[in-house]
Amino acid sequence: MVTNKTFTMLKPDSVENGNIGAILEKITTSGFRIDAMKLTQLTTADAKAFYVVHKDRPFFDDLVEYMTRGPIVAAILEKENAVQDFRTLIGATNPSEAAEGTIRNMFAESISQNAVHGSDSDNNAAVESAFHFSEREMF
Repeated sequence: MVTNKTFTMLKPDSVENGNIGAILEKITTSGFRIDAMKLTQLTTADAKAFYVVHKDRPFFDDLVEYMTRGPIVAAILEKENAVQDFRTLIGATNPSEAAEGTIRNMFAESISQNAVHGSDSDNNAAVESAFHFSEREMF
């Protein structure tokens, strides 16, 4: 199922470094409309549930600790071809490999503190959006 929506999180390092406004500007000037957005903080249980796909990976505990250390900005974005276009906009997970001008190239500190999350499929965008937003919060 192809949709025109995707999910993103500005991770704790983006919030801590004061990059919320600059990242949101990059997102909106790239043609995305923000359909829902909130500043929130993940609990340990939230982070473990959200990243359950990585539970057997050696970095799982560090990821949970990182994602719970401070607030995040969760958002649902809309644009034609939203998932793929947003993945292109954020760049490679490793900021040293991210294309010039991508969000991770500009704002990420490292592969483990990479500034922003972007859904990797239409199905995951729907699941991740529903994880962070109630039905009445989504437009």
